[in-house]
Amino acid sequence: MNGAAARGRGWLIYAFVTVAFWGVWGAFSGLSAQRGFPDTLVYCVWALTMIPPAVIVLAQAGWRLDRSAKAVAHGLAIGVLGAGGQMMLFYAVSRGPAYLIFPVISLSPVVTIALSFLLMGERTGRLGVIGIVLALLALPTFDFAPGSGGGGGWLVPALLVMLCWGVQAYFMKAANHIMSAESIFAYMTLSGLALMPVAWAMTDLGMPINWGWDGSALAAAIQLLNAVGALTLVFAFRYGKAIIVAPLANAGAPLVTALLSLIILGVVPGPLKMVGIVLALLASLFLALEPDAEDPDVAEAAA
Repeated sequence: MNGAAARGRGWLIYAFVTVAFWGVWGAFSGLSAQRGFPDTLVYCVWALTMIPPAVIVLAQAGWRLDRSAKAVAHGLAIGVLGAGGQMMLFYAVSRGPAYLIFPVISLSPVVTIALSFLLMGERTGRLGVIGIVLALLALPTFDFAPGSGGGGGWLVPALLVMLCWGVQAYFMKAANHIMSAESIFAYMTLSGLALMPVAWAMTDLGMPINWGWDGSALAAAIQLLNAVGALTLVFAFRYGKAIIVAPLANAGAPLVTALLSLIILGVVPGPLKMVGIVLALLASLFLALEPDAEDPDVAEAAA
């Protein structure tokens, strides 16, 4: 993860790696819970799987961790917003249907785009605008299914998750101008680990828990994909504009998940999801072709 790798359209490579890893993770993320390993413990496993990639990139960076007050504040803000959003997600899904909650959460790039536009002055060309609009239209379709929504106790938590993850992505981009991507990921890892006791406390330890290979070990293998995808997303934000990276990653990953579910799991998407697949494909194409997607400040520094 060095400056040379960032030259040209390196941000796009990192973004597509995130899309691939998160897409595969999304297709199989529910398996461990279906086999008796609770979602709250899946969080704990995810936090632990963040350690290996964090150690690897810090070692490559010579174990240099940015420790200025500004760097620590940005790093912990990114970590707490991400992990806290995950905690809030557990609360939301216990009170409402996932098919309504996840479309709300999937609109987090709207927050990132607005903040990047207003506070960092990021702009994009015509292709980028078309891609952003198509991505935002595609996102809710991947998790939407008609049905009764039950109570309304899930809406506020879902909106808070959307806000947390949207603001997190903005801070991830802003932090890349004052600290290394390796340090950002290290602070994300530390924040995730710090919230493990909360997830453990939320777990009903009186219920049977599958600690076997098809439970906890399966969760570790799946969540490692999530962790590596988070790492490459940090580097995508470092070298690319947040206004482009956020919608590309958030539309592309569900696209891969839907295609894998179709090919491997035999799950045939409904008409609305098929529309979403087409929109996401077009969005990815336009965003990838946008010539103004690279961050000029970081690109100049990497040259």
